[in-house]
Amino acid sequence: MTKTEQKPKLSMAEWVTFSVASLILAIIVSLVGYTWLNEKNQPPILSVTKKQTIREINGQFYVPFEVVNTGGDTAESVQIMAELVINGKVAETGEQQIDFLSNGESEEGAFVFSKNPRQGQLNLRVGSYKLP
Repeated sequence: MTKTEQKPKLSMAEWVTFSVASLILAIIVSLVGYTWLNEKNQPPILSVTKKQTIREINGQFYVPFEVVNTGGDTAESVQIMAELVINGKVAETGEQQIDFLSNGESEEGAFVFSKNPRQGQLNLRVGSYKLP
C-alpha cells in the first residue's frame, strides 16, 4: 500500500449496522452463558395431585388430576397410575401416559371410574418415566 492510497472510511450507516450486530451477538452469548451457569442438573421431580371436583356423567366418575415436573431435566413417557380401594380391596385401577414434561411444566388429565371414588380411597402416583 502506498502513501497515496487511503483506506475507505466507514459510513455512519455501516457503523450503526456493526454496532447493532455486535450488540445482538453479545446478548445471545450472554443468554447462553446464563442458561449454562444456572441450569439445575437435577433429574425430573414429578408429583401428581388430584383436583377437588369429581364429576359424575352417565354413571361414570371423572377424577381430574395434575402432574408437575419441578426438577431440572425433562421427562418422557410419564406414567400416572390410579388405584381405587373400596372396603380394603382394589376395586378399579387406571393408567395414563404423558408424552413429554419439561422443567416447570404441568399437564392435566382425568381418570374415569365406574365406581364412586368418594366411597373409597383413591391413590394417585407416578409409576415411571424415561429420560430423553
